[in-house]
Amino acid sequence: TILIAYVGTVLGAAAALLLSFPAAATLAPAWSVALSRRLLELARTVPTLVFALIFVYAFGLGPLAGVLAIALHTMGALGKLFAEVHENADPRVPEAIRAAGGSWAQSMRFGVLPQSLPGVLSFGLLRLEINVREASVLGLVGAGGIGEELYLAVRQFEYPDISAILVLILLTVALIDQLCARLRHRILGAEALRVA
Repeated sequence: TILIAYVGTVLGAAAALLLSFPAAATLAPAWSVALSRRLLELARTVPTLVFALIFVYAFGLGPLAGVLAIALHTMGALGKLFAEVHENADPRVPEAIRAAGGSWAQSMRFGVLPQSLPGVLSFGLLRLEINVREASVLGLVGAGGIGEELYLAVRQFEYPDISAILVLILLTVALIDQLCARLRHRILGAEALRVA
């Protein structure tokens, strides 16, 4: 379950970061913003369970469907947040890079991303916490993780097993929450507390 959440978050966050620059209204042309935002909205609007059902049908039972479902939904959610963080960056820095002969991609990489990085990392860690909870449920539709065990225990009315699995999920989510909070504070310092 944790691996499904981790891999899905990494893939989704990478795609979100790539789409967030053309989706930022202050940094990209209007057609690019409209196209990128519609794509992110589509990925964000469809629930993770629905994506999981589609991928289970396409690729069969197993964790691949869960990873892809989480990655797609994460891309939509984080893409919007990352774009908003980029829009708050000081526009003079990328303008100076463009004036010095840099390309649009270089102005995003060296002018905007360093300013946005604390917010990007903070939102990424928050999404990891959310995805651990999401991944624990995806097994209900055959997309891997501890949810499959929970589903079997519920169908067989094994109440002690159901209780143990729920306690395990609760403890795992609480532990991930604590670890992400410490990691945010260590990497980002006081900036993480302002963004989170």
